[in-house]
Amino acid sequence: MEQQGREIEEVEFTVNGGPRAKELLLQRVNVTLPTRHNPRLRHVVERVNVNEELQALWRVANVTAVDRLRMPDHGPVHVQIIANIALKLLRLIVESGVEPNVARDYGLAKEDAEVVVVLASLLHDVGMSVHRDDHERYSLFLAAPLIKELLADVYDVTTRTVLCSEILHAIIAHRAGGRPLTLEAGVVRVADALDMAKGRSRIPFESGAVNIYSVSAAAIEQLEIKHGETKPVLLSVQMSNSAGIFQVDQLLKDKLLGSGLEPYVEVEAYIEGEEKKLVSSYRF
Repeated sequence: MEQQGREIEEVEFTVNGGPRAKELLLQRVNVTLPTRHNPRLRHVVERVNVNEELQALWRVANVTAVDRLRMPDHGPVHVQIIANIALKLLRLIVESGVEPNVARDYGLAKEDAEVVVVLASLLHDVGMSVHRDDHERYSLFLAAPLIKELLADVYDVTTRTVLCSEILHAIIAHRAGGRPLTLEAGVVRVADALDMAKGRSRIPFESGAVNIYSVSAAAIEQLEIKHGETKPVLLSVQMSNSAGIFQVDQLLKDKLLGSGLEPYVEVEAYIEGEEKKLVSSYRF
């Protein structure tokens, strides 16, 4: 799967808010996922797309990340990319015969595991609306009531309670040092590291943040997720510059190790054609 392009909307608020600020804040993002063969997931995504609270939280998260900290997108663009990646990872691994934890531990279906990874992906960074520091924990208390609302009437109370717990586990396990205990949580953790194509570095890189994080992100051209030769999944990373190795060897490897996905995922990184110069000089 080729990494989809990113277009981060520049949002400007008036000093004291006002109608224009509210209009921009509540502008809906339509989450698009391949849900045709999973009616429950399709219904949940439809609810996501009309949930004003969640849509607003994504916008507020980006005020913290993009406007205040000059970080990459942590709102609707990022979470939709992660949800698509996580869904593809899960499906490839399950196709190879691996049983997701909600099936193994609770007798639920693989389609229910897809609901877990998608909602965890869409909600994993809502805590950025509170603060960058410890945002994974803030995501938990913001996500919990939203999960119950999004799953209401889709599942009975017992199943909804199970899925809520599994989604919250996947959210907290994506943090640095997180210890996923389920396949679904491991998938979300690794997917979060795979939003790495060059568009993700646009804001910090163009604002003059020249460091190993922004330069290495700018070196990533695209990501493909496909059937592997020796493992169920191959993550193929195309780079324009060898600085991209930092993204792969440090950031992706850190998320992959301890995720539980090591037996199922192989990674390759390569430069196609002439290496591109990203930085002319560096001083501090």
